[in-house]
Amino acid sequence: MTVLIPAYEPDERLIKLIQELIDKCEYEIVVVDDGSGSDFNNIFANIQSMGCTVLTHVTNRGKGCALKTGFDYIHYKTGEMAGVVTADADGQHLVADIIRIADAIPLSQDKIILGVRKFVGKVPPRSIIGNTVTRTIFAHVSGEKIKDTQTGLRGFPVALLPWLICLEGQRFEYEMNMLLEAKPSGYQFTQIDIETVYLAGNKSSHFRIIQDSVRIYIPFLKFSISEISCVFIDYFLLFFIQSIIRNLLISVIASRLASSTVKFIANRSFAFESGKKRKKLRTEMIHYYIPVGILLLFNYLFLRLLSQGLGMNLFLSKVLTDLILFCLSYSVQHLFVFKKAKAVI
Repeated sequence: MTVLIPAYEPDERLIKLIQELIDKCEYEIVVVDDGSGSDFNNIFANIQSMGCTVLTHVTNRGKGCALKTGFDYIHYKTGEMAGVVTADADGQHLVADIIRIADAIPLSQDKIILGVRKFVGKVPPRSIIGNTVTRTIFAHVSGEKIKDTQTGLRGFPVALLPWLICLEGQRFEYEMNMLLEAKPSGYQFTQIDIETVYLAGNKSSHFRIIQDSVRIYIPFLKFSISEISCVFIDYFLLFFIQSIIRNLLISVIASRLASSTVKFIANRSFAFESGKKRKKLRTEMIHYYIPVGILLLFNYLFLRLLSQGLGMNLFLSKVLTDLILFCLSYSVQHLFVFKKAKAVI
């Protein structure tokens, strides 16, 4: 078993963590110095003298790059046969919890082990708010309920390393991409409760609230951009056709077919693009238009109920209907339509 620790400008807590790991288990330890600079040479030299492997980035490239550097080294340069546990360098992951995650890996079989915090006790408000918002959005768009989407304590069977190396992302968004891409790639999750530890109000965190939050939410934003552009097409055609022929069913079908075609092209090439192997175009189209047909039926029934049954304004009826169907649309596409073929290891 190997413990991989990405580190940027660490302090003595990293040395303490490694010493405890050495005292309590016989894991290999790989530390990636993510461009910390010469002021931290002594810490990494100390770590190396303790028997750890230290990999160095000349400049700071981000946590995602540091993790992938470590995964690449472990996969291609070591004889690791069991798996890898990732842990943070700031002392917020207890050695007992790292061992629990490691012990679960041999039993997982293509599952990602997540050490999820309970968020009890003295937890910084920004951590509670950030995790709650991200967890809620993630549940809506993926259909997967994960208690702690921002945990850095994760376990991976060694067979997942090639997949992890190929994932997109350079900084904190890499860990979110990992969660979003896991199920479409054929991997499941196992969640294990761990202790919630925040030292000095989490002041040692290098998470940049604005820049890194934007990076984390980019997959959701990309989908929203393509979605919004197609909404304009759908609304314009619906009201235009309805004003001419006064037939709600035909108006709904024509506008939805046109907008859904544009949406399919946009999502395939932009929102859910991937350089990895994916399903054939024909298969994606079949899987796409089956739920489109179902959504179209619900769209028409809701519109008819609200506009004709309840006498509500057609525009307001359309807005309310689309709000209901928006979250369902993303979940269906991410889980079933643009599902990538499982990595061949």
